[in-house]
Amino acid sequence: MPVKPGQSTRGHTHPGQEEVYFFVQGRGTMEVGNEKIEVDSSSVVLIPDGAFHRVHNDGPVDLIFNCVFQGTRNH
Repeated sequence: MPVKPGQSTRGHTHPGQEEVYFFVQGRGTMEVGNEKIEVDSSSVVLIPDGAFHRVHNDGPVDLIFNCVFQGTRNH
């Protein structure tokens, strides 16, 4: 999923489901709960079950990542 420079994903949660984000291009910041994590093209971030999360693109190019999770989504 690409996030354009200066933009963010909408923050959300997934009760009952963990998720892993694999970043493949760009740089930015990921919010996971109350923590802010700097990410780049080599980052892997675990989102614990039910934790709020959001991605911010702080760089000059698209921030691209893949999400891996078990089950289905409604968003």
